[in-house]
Amino acid sequence: MPLLVRRATLVPALLAVPLLAVPLVSVPLAANAGDGPRPASPRADDLPGETIVAVEGDAAFGFTVRRLDGSTEHPPTLSESVAECHEYDDPTQVAVCVAEVETSFAGLADVQRSLRWAFAQPPGRG
Repeated sequence: MPLLVRRATLVPALLAVPLLAVPLVSVPLAANAGDGPRPASPRADDLPGETIVAVEGDAAFGFTVRRLDGSTEHPPTLSESVAECHEYDDPTQVAVCVAEVETSFAGLADVQRSLRWAFAQPPGRG
């Protein structure tokens, strides 16, 4: 069943997003190109490349997740993900899938808010 393959890669990847962004909540990087570099501790060089530096968009129109190494991810929209959940035959599996997807998208929105807060802090605060 192709859905299991897509769900197996989508849901764990989305659930991992908030965990990967934790270091950035207290480690602000440059907020805007015009602001110039901001001091951070530890230095950006010390952070893993998969560290999330930006989450743009929303659940309705789709998120873009940008990472320190320059890579980007474009998870499907909330409605697309939920529609895939409804391909399960078992109502319990549908409910579990929908709950996982909604939790993942809430996590992306939380990461987005956390990054906005971190970038708004004066250098040295965190």
